[in-house]
Amino acid sequence: MTITKKVPKTTNYDAQGQHQSGHESWHAFEIMSEFVDATERLKEITPAVSIFGSARTAVDHPYYKLTEDIARLLSDAGFSVISGGGPGIMEAANKGAFPGKSPSIGLNIELPHEQTRNPYQDVSQNFKHFFMRKVMFVKYASAYVVMPGGFGTLDEVMEAITLVQTGKTLKIPIILVCEPFWRGLLDWIKTTLVNEKMISEEDLDLIQVIDEPAQIVEAIFKHYEARGFKLSAAEERVQLYL
Repeated sequence: MTITKKVPKTTNYDAQGQHQSGHESWHAFEIMSEFVDATERLKEITPAVSIFGSARTAVDHPYYKLTEDIARLLSDAGFSVISGGGPGIMEAANKGAFPGKSPSIGLNIELPHEQTRNPYQDVSQNFKHFFMRKVMFVKYASAYVVMPGGFGTLDEVMEAITLVQTGKTLKIPIILVCEPFWRGLLDWIKTTLVNEKMISEEDLDLIQVIDEPAQIVEAIFKHYEARGFKLSAAEERVQLYL
């Protein structure tokens, strides 16, 4: 039996095809513009720490106050604080950093629900595309501090771990805060993922769990005390290929 492979036509588009092709091309330029704009606005904010966490955390929740305290210490220690710019933990991070010595950065995303810009931002950058926003979280971070959160937070921390694990970005501190919240996930990683050889045992060293704000700042400084925060030319090239 002979199977004939159909080759899609590349000419003689109908009006709808022409419209779709043009739309995709202009969308590529829109993505490029978003990247250039964000890069120009954020390139001077380093060293910086990205703080991830739930948009649904109430102002009176202990997680909110803890995030404020962490962000304030980081800001006064000389780190710009980057959050997603919205409510909950993101607001707490910006609010804690806002009166501090270093800039409070909000990477705001356009969403149909849950995302409204909080007012505690020295630099506010808007994004239409999730993936572009995630690049900026990683590109300028000297460390990641991960508070309790939902699917979005899990997505962000797992991508950060993956980028470090695969060498697509530099090895930097990835700090989970509130050990009881993360305990089940960490136990699963340590048992199932390691035992099934989905990751190596050494990959566990990519994650730290620290609950005290002052110890978080200390751990970040300890990581950089031998090498400093300035990237070498080779490291800057690595960051280009996130």
